[in-house]
Amino acid sequence: MAHSITIELFSASACNRCGEAKKRVQAIVEEFGEDAVLYRELDVLEELDYAVSLGVLTTPAIAINGELVFTAIPSLKRMRDELQKRLAGP
Repeated sequence: MAHSITIELFSASACNRCGEAKKRVQAIVEEFGEDAVLYRELDVLEELDYAVSLGVLTTPAIAINGELVFTAIPSLKRMRDELQKRLAGP
């Protein structure tokens, strides 16, 4: 089965909040299952051109399916709701 959702977490080594964002995203991936969600963690400096193309200005930032969705750490409920909406389709 192909992944339905791709979550990308943009982080930086000097980011104090990125560890908490990573924990929340990993919890959501576990909840939905790795068959449904592909998780990628990206260093914003190593992926600078891609990050800029999405509009990432600060870390942590979370993109879903190539679209910048969260520019701060969202609650688990907000992330869950966003993924459920995207999995349900149009």
